[in-house]
Amino acid sequence: MARRGAAAPALALALLAVALAGVGARGAAVEDPDYYVQEIWDREPYDARPEPEPEPFSPPPPRPAGPGEGERERERRPAEPRLPKKATKPKKAPKREKLAPEKPPAGKNSNRKGMKTKSSEKAASDERHVPMGRDAVREGCPPLGLETLKITDFQLHASTSKRYGLGAHRGRLNIQAGINENDFYDGAWCAGRNDLHQWIEVDARRLTKFTGVITQGRNSLWLSDWVTSYKVMVSNDSHTWVTVKNGSGDMIFEGNSEKEIPVLNELPVPLVARYIRINPQSWFDNGSICMRMEILGCPLPDPNNYYHRRNEMTTTDDLDFKHHNYKEMRQLMKVVNEMCPNITRIYNIGKSHQGLKLYAVEISDHPGEHEVGEPEFHYIAGAHGNEVLGRELMLLLMQFLCQEYLAGNPRIVHLVEETRIHILPSLNPDGYEKAYEGGSELGGWSLGRWTHDGIDINNNFPDLNTLLWEAEDRQNIPRKVPNHYIAIPEWFLSENATVAAETRAVIAWMEKIPFVLGGNLQGGELVVAYPYDMVRSLWKTQEHTPTPDDHVFRWLAYSYASTHRLMTDARRRVCHTEDFQKEDGTVNGASWHTVAGSLNDFSYLHTNCFELSIYVGCDKYPHESELPEEWENNRESLIVFMEQVHRGIKGVVRDLHGKGIPNAVISVEGINHDIRTAGDGDYWRLLNPGEYVVTAKAEGFTSSTRNCMVGYDMGATRCDFTLSKTNLARIREIMEKFGKQPVSLPARRQKLRGRKRRQRG
Repeated sequence: MARRGAAAPALALALLAVALAGVGARGAAVEDPDYYVQEIWDREPYDARPEPEPEPFSPPPPRPAGPGEGERERERRPAEPRLPKKATKPKKAPKREKLAPEKPPAGKNSNRKGMKTKSSEKAASDERHVPMGRDAVREGCPPLGLETLKITDFQLHASTSKRYGLGAHRGRLNIQAGINENDFYDGAWCAGRNDLHQWIEVDARRLTKFTGVITQGRNSLWLSDWVTSYKVMVSNDSHTWVTVKNGSGDMIFEGNSEKEIPVLNELPVPLVARYIRINPQSWFDNGSICMRMEILGCPLPDPNNYYHRRNEMTTTDDLDFKHHNYKEMRQLMKVVNEMCPNITRIYNIGKSHQGLKLYAVEISDHPGEHEVGEPEFHYIAGAHGNEVLGRELMLLLMQFLCQEYLAGNPRIVHLVEETRIHILPSLNPDGYEKAYEGGSELGGWSLGRWTHDGIDINNNFPDLNTLLWEAEDRQNIPRKVPNHYIAIPEWFLSENATVAAETRAVIAWMEKIPFVLGGNLQGGELVVAYPYDMVRSLWKTQEHTPTPDDHVFRWLAYSYASTHRLMTDARRRVCHTEDFQKEDGTVNGASWHTVAGSLNDFSYLHTNCFELSIYVGCDKYPHESELPEEWENNRESLIVFMEQVHRGIKGVVRDLHGKGIPNAVISVEGINHDIRTAGDGDYWRLLNPGEYVVTAKAEGFTSSTRNCMVGYDMGATRCDFTLSKTNLARIREIMEKFGKQPVSLPARRQKLRGRKRRQRG
């Protein structure tokens, strides 16, 4: 009894010392004036330092005890800290192994498809460095945010770097190099020397439970650089480091075998620390030490830290924040339709190459019918199957519109009652299923981008730009080739043309419905791109190529970018290589990179629809724990952009009897691009505020011109036209009414001459 009474105070003092040491480490980190300063060179190589002392987060080593004392000591030991029960679990793919099994086997690693990778040595837990109970349940942790830029450049440090463009700030998973791989924007962190003393580290800025590391090689067209094995170390103060052990020695993790496919290695036991460091041990024989990475970890709650509480993003919307496979997407659409049956309709526009239906949801006060005077709007997402964020934003948007309409939100009620909205969340479901199998972090940059038959849908539309520009050069506009509604070439319509089934379905959909405005959501960047997407000058890859409606397109792009939480933030780090801040988060597509046969250009030249590409995030496939924040980033922008369909002029072109005239041409003086009326004679012309001279004309009718004023207030200006038939059209109408054809005078004269000849003969 005396021994037990003496041991209890000693244990309490030891635990108090550990707690104070941990608090001291955190406090020193906050008060350190060089907290945000990145040191490129370490003063002393880590392997030259003496053996590190136990970390502040490590339990004290057990003291010698007599037989049975160890069991009694464990009984008296207080419960050790665990994560909250609601820790986020990463969503990867069906039938794939969890990142954190309840009893992790030794040496458990995973590659891109969830297979195990072989480590050089078997993993074994070193319990001196883990503050978790021996039988604690391992919970999967989401990425810290290197790819999504939640981890800032100031939180990334490295031993050395070849140059600035290959610094630690470029060591982010899936980061892309510039075209020239120049000094500023290269495709990885690359060490300045190839030796075992190199490292790259992440400062989580708070205690974090680290569970895994994902690595890639260098993104480069010309060089092959990747790390084939590495060690992992953790620290609380960035000076004293503890290496992940496999029992008696340091654990060696297997790295990459090529430069693009991500490889996941899980730690044998989660480690709690503030810093984590990757120390390459071997690399590709003909290459250098270069890597991109992501860290999996769960930040521990710290209610006393105002900095973290201030920067935590939350949402009050009760929506389904998760990734949905094809079956789950259909089920969610059905749920929304059952919640709001009076304003929603589910339909499909066709099938994918694999036979999956391309489902769309219509949201309107009269679903299923076109109302005269009500503009049609659409959102398209998932043309690239691996750009998943746009797909999930569309599913969230349809839930939000339904809920807010039922709640009586006047803004949403007005939008739904005055607009016919179409949402197509997954244009390339075949590609998405491939990306879904890889998962949010392990799919790489391009898995699932193309259709099942290898076609990029976004660039698979007919090139009408060349037809238009060649006709303009020959001065055949508008006599032989119109400046709008340019016909699709015959070769494109043939069965042998390399055209995806999904592309043909979209073309038929856009020809059937008179869309006025549309946005196609993409990923991998934060910018809104407007047409033209193709350069006009030959042999150029980048050139500003505006449309006749350039000022309107600029406004439409800015309306989305300016209301996005990050696009126009001057302090925001660029996603990869391009800085779009000079144009406030917008860019002319051709000045970025030329694309022939884009959806934007086709839509503008073949239909009335003004189409823009909206790149909604740096991370194409974010972890589902990021979806609430991404929704908050884009929610207002998605609504504001839809509201722009009511900007400009609208009206109906009728004949003298009040009947609408379909296919009438609406021309605006000074803008070399016309539109046409829909089947009921109604039209919508997007214009910026100002006074315009507008002309309506139709075959067989005299043209009519009037001035139309567009104000700054939201709502299109009404500008109707009444056309009277030409004299020739009236004569034809009368003759057809009585079953006779119009008199042709030359033919009449020839007939009389022939009769006279016969009489003479």
